[in-house]
Amino acid sequence: MSYREFNAFCAALPATTHVVQWGGAHVWKVGGKVFAIGGWQRGSHPGITFKVSDIGWEMLRDAPGCRPAPYLASRGMKWIQNHEPGLGKRELKQYLKASHALVAAGLSKKKRAELMLSE
Repeated sequence: MSYREFNAFCAALPATTHVVQWGGAHVWKVGGKVFAIGGWQRGSHPGITFKVSDIGWEMLRDAPGCRPAPYLASRGMKWIQNHEPGLGKRELKQYLKASHALVAAGLSKKKRAELMLSE
């Protein structure tokens, strides 16, 4: 998945914002909280980092093309970084959507209502 595809997909998710920070990483947030990071270029595709559930963590942390996300996972957070030849586009999009949902679910009820995010 290219930066263009990554950014277009994340922009289509509800109530998202985009910022380029941390040395040029494409950072996507919902309600001010990060749910996806595109950065760490390897070959022609960026490394894409996203939050996962406990089950997703168990499935992906040792999967080919995936690894615990630097900095985040070392602090006990369940974040995965995907790089070539990791997940296919369809599967990666499903994980990005799930990451968005996990982060949105952690927002306060008031904040979710302000952003018009369903329960």
